[in-house]
Amino acid sequence: MPQPRTGAPTISDVAREAGVGRATAARTLGGYGYVSPAMQDKVLAAAERLGYRANALARSMSTGVTHTIGVIIADIGNPFFAGVMRGISDTARARGVDTLVISSHEHLEEEVSAMNTLINKRVDGIILSTSARTAAGAGHISAAAAQGIPVVLVDRAIPELGLDEVVIDNRAAARLAVSELISAGHQRIGFVWGPPSAHRPAVRRELVDASANNLFTEGERLEGYLDALDDAGLPCDLDLVMVGEKTAEHAKAEVTRMLELEQPPTALFCTESDAIVGALRAIRQARLRMPEDISLIGFDDNPWAEVMDPPLSMIAQPMHELGARAADKLFERIDSPAHAAERITLDTGLIRRDSVRALGHQTR
Repeated sequence: MPQPRTGAPTISDVAREAGVGRATAARTLGGYGYVSPAMQDKVLAAAERLGYRANALARSMSTGVTHTIGVIIADIGNPFFAGVMRGISDTARARGVDTLVISSHEHLEEEVSAMNTLINKRVDGIILSTSARTAAGAGHISAAAAQGIPVVLVDRAIPELGLDEVVIDNRAAARLAVSELISAGHQRIGFVWGPPSAHRPAVRRELVDASANNLFTEGERLEGYLDALDDAGLPCDLDLVMVGEKTAEHAKAEVTRMLELEQPPTALFCTESDAIVGALRAIRQARLRMPEDISLIGFDDNPWAEVMDPPLSMIAQPMHELGARAADKLFERIDSPAHAAERITLDTGLIRRDSVRALGHQTR
C-alpha cells in the first residue's frame, strides 16, 4: 500500500504521476530545454492534479532568470519617487515580473548595500536613482555592470558610466521657470536648493564649481537658473542662491536670510519639495503674502500644489512615464545586452497657477 505523501509535491512526484523521467518534468516545469508537446501536456496535467507549485529559486538557478527586477529609489517617501516607482511596477507587472524595492534614503552607503542585496537576490536587472555624484563615487554601479547585470539609471545620470539613462531636461525646465518669473518683471529671484558648500561662493565661477558636488539634477537646475539670468542680461547675485545642508529647515533659514537682505528677492524658484516647504515656512514667518508680496515657482508638480492657498505654479515632471520608460529600457537591455547605451530625455511642462504675479500688480 503506497504511503501517503507529506509536504508539498516535488518534481519527482510530478514525474512519477506523469510516467516520465525527472529530467523531462524539470524541463517542462522550469520552462527550459525541449520537451515534446505531448509530454508537456502529460507533465502539466500531473502537476495540476497534485497541486504542484514551482520553486522559483530552484528554477532561477537552473535557468539564470528570476523574473524579478530590483529598484533602488533615493527616497520612497518623496512623492516624485513614488510616482516613478508606480510607473516601474505597472510596467513590470504587465510583463509578469516582480519588483523588489529598496530606498537608499539619499545615503550612498545604503545604496551600495542595497545593490549588493539585489545582486545576491539574483535579480534580472536593476533600476537606480543614484545618490552618487560622480563616476568616482559610483564604483558599485560599475562593478554591477561589469558582472553583466543590466543597470538603468532613472532621474539621475552619470554619463561617464556609459549606462542607459531615463531623465528629463532639468536645465531647460529650470530655465523655463526662471524665465517665467523674469517675464513677470522679477529681477531678484532666489534659487532655493543650491550647492552643498559649507561657505558661500564669492564669485560666480566658484558657484559653478561648487555645483559639481551637486546631484546631477540639482546641478542642471542651477545651470538653468543661470541661463535664464544670462538670457535676460541680469547679474547673478550670490546672496540669492541657497548653499549648505539640503533640508527643509535649512531652506527656511536661507530664505529667511534672503528676505532680510537690503534688496530682498521678489520671487523664489524652489527646485525640490523640501525646498518649497522651507520657503513657505519662511514666507509665513515673515508675514508676507503670496503672490502679493513674493512670487514662487516650484518643481515636481503634485496634487497638494493645486490645493495650496494660493495654488502653486510648478514644473511638472512625467513621473509615471519616467518609471515606465526606465522599466521598458531595462527589459530591452535584458533581452539585448549588446545594444549601445541610450539616454532617453522626457519633456516637462510649466503649470501656471496663482503663486506668480507681475511686479506691476504688487503692493510691496
